[in-house]
Amino acid sequence: FACRGAACYRLPGPRGPLCVFRNQLPRRNDTYSEEPPPEEPPPGPPSSPPSRLRDGAALCRVCGCLGPRVCGRCRRAAYCGPEHQALDWRRGHRRSCGQHGAGGDSTDAIPEHNEFLFPEYEILIEPEEPEFPADSSVDPEDEQGSVGTSKDLKEQEELRATGSAAFQSLDEETLEAMAKHETEEDKIFQIFKERVAAEPEQIIRYCRGGEGPIWVSGENIPEEKDIPDCSCGARRIFEFQIMPQLLNHLQVDSLGESIDWGTLVVYTCADNCGEGNEYPEEFIWKQDFSAGS
Repeated sequence: FACRGAACYRLPGPRGPLCVFRNQLPRRNDTYSEEPPPEEPPPGPPSSPPSRLRDGAALCRVCGCLGPRVCGRCRRAAYCGPEHQALDWRRGHRRSCGQHGAGGDSTDAIPEHNEFLFPEYEILIEPEEPEFPADSSVDPEDEQGSVGTSKDLKEQEELRATGSAAFQSLDEETLEAMAKHETEEDKIFQIFKERVAAEPEQIIRYCRGGEGPIWVSGENIPEEKDIPDCSCGARRIFEFQIMPQLLNHLQVDSLGESIDWGTLVVYTCADNCGEGNEYPEEFIWKQDFSAGS
């Protein structure tokens, strides 16, 4: 879960306004078959799904959670609480409440609450190819380009002069430390770019208990002591990381005030505690791009 407010991402702490919960079922359970569904669709004409689930628990029209509260007028629209009921009423349920038409009850249509929910997509999972493309490396000089206006060139000369004057006031030890830091940052970010170059659209990298995450920066990398143990007492291990490309799909990558991260790394209980209906909270670590990236 993530807050949509950009201001929250400037809060102190390793995870920012983020939290992650885990829920899992054993392979044999009362809800799903223990065998995966067939990859090919069944023969015959596809059946159109109903506009509303006629059986089962009522779900909130806004967030999809259990909806024990219903609209007092139509007695059909379900909500998890008064906040989402009021939100849905303002978003259009006041106009469609209780109306019936040839296509069915209009209250069955689930509205889009773009100011509250992120858009939904299907996630396709594929193993990573062992080899990377030969041309995946990017020369930083090629990225910068060599085209500029006379005004740009003049500003660059002024910046160089200012920078040179500033560097002259630094001692040799400080300059060496700065150069070493920049070199390490460039190396780490270059490794990150090379690993994702084969699949630049990837949004998740999953490798539970195996190879660790690929970092976007040498700064703010957690040590083992920074990752708290699970509430059951077991240690937490790396399971997956969320890539910055997801920001494009969530439509929050606008310049200025927007959600931002370099990568989000999720650590979960090594013993898989809490089967059934429990939602144990796990640990998420937020790493931003370094200033040089």
